[in-house]
Amino acid sequence: MPLDTPCPAPAGQPADGGAWPRTVRDLADDLAVDASARDRAGKPPHEEVSRLREAGLPAFLAPPGPDGRGTDWRTACAAVREIATADSSLAELLAHHHVTSWGPRLFGTLDHAARLELRAARGRWLWAGRTDAPESPDGSGLWLAPHGRKYLLNGVRSLAAGASTADRFLLSAHRIDTGEPVVVVVDPARTTVTPDAPEERLGQRLTGAATVGCDDVPVTAAQILGTVPGDEHTVLPYTALAPLALRLILLHVGLGNAEGALAEARDVSRVSPGVHPFTDTGSGEYATAPGEDPYLLLAYGELATAAHSASSVVDRATEAMAQGLSTGPTLGPDERAEIAFLVSAAEAVTADAALHITTRILELTAGAPGLSPATDPGFDRFWRNARTLTARSSATHRLRDIGAHYLNGARPSLTLHA
Repeated sequence: MPLDTPCPAPAGQPADGGAWPRTVRDLADDLAVDASARDRAGKPPHEEVSRLREAGLPAFLAPPGPDGRGTDWRTACAAVREIATADSSLAELLAHHHVTSWGPRLFGTLDHAARLELRAARGRWLWAGRTDAPESPDGSGLWLAPHGRKYLLNGVRSLAAGASTADRFLLSAHRIDTGEPVVVVVDPARTTVTPDAPEERLGQRLTGAATVGCDDVPVTAAQILGTVPGDEHTVLPYTALAPLALRLILLHVGLGNAEGALAEARDVSRVSPGVHPFTDTGSGEYATAPGEDPYLLLAYGELATAAHSASSVVDRATEAMAQGLSTGPTLGPDERAEIAFLVSAAEAVTADAALHITTRILELTAGAPGLSPATDPGFDRFWRNARTLTARSSATHRLRDIGAHYLNGARPSLTLHA
């Protein structure tokens, strides 16, 4: 998906449609310089988020507003994917931010959403949260209890990204008095945030994952976006786009990570032969220059095709999601089912492509003499990130859903579970 599509600038930014693609590319280039070193260091992403804020990404990656703020779904996905080519951890953080910033529209009334989005734009909030169905009533999760004219929020929820750097949380919780799940806006300053240890994670180490604890956190009625029906027969198809939107934008993260790995490997293979036993003469010399090795050309042809194929499927799902979000609350169940089908298909294709590409480049660049700790882009990092991203959903379940939809016309459940 091209990032050159003109797009509105957020509040306080110059209204130059061509500025944002350049800004995002420059930021990606800057992040790529030390991405491997930062991944090895495994520190919480405070300095990295400062770079994102300085570039204006949180304000830019917000839903389009009437005064020209924010951006559309397609452009947001393209921006996240561009960042992912350099640093997929930060791209995941931005992906969660963008999907969560749609929360007021997906879960609240139009008037409530408009007021909250205006506050977010003025404060240039970075969002984090979880709006999937909260844990079952077994003592875990978050609980909201009436307390006079307000409510008190208690419990814990784990967040996959942005928890340690967010300006606002959007969290689902159970109401103690009614048992209904609700979505609430919470100021992180009133919570206890316990960051995950990045060095203990296989990949995606710098997303800012953490556990959020709430101990009698006061919540006003204005902070409650609304009740989310737990029955699939009563939940709105538009609201049920929330988990699909997150799954889809994370595909852009995974695909961008694979595309970044492929581009880095290409640069190395152009000047260094690496390990290619078919053309090794046995004397340490090679019969052809690296860029002319027929087996190397075949390998990169295969990988480039895999990336292009995955991109086509992801872009088709992205277009469908963009149309669904623009339709709004009048979105029908059949339209939502078609979007779910396309997202599941994109997941199945992209998971295979991302793992294949990032694994194969480890082989293509192994033993390249030009690499050193200072110049190695960290090809293992791309594989670890791909493995972590693809492990979060079951390809078997997605393929089964696709088969049920294709064979029997079955519609996926209207659920908030990802």
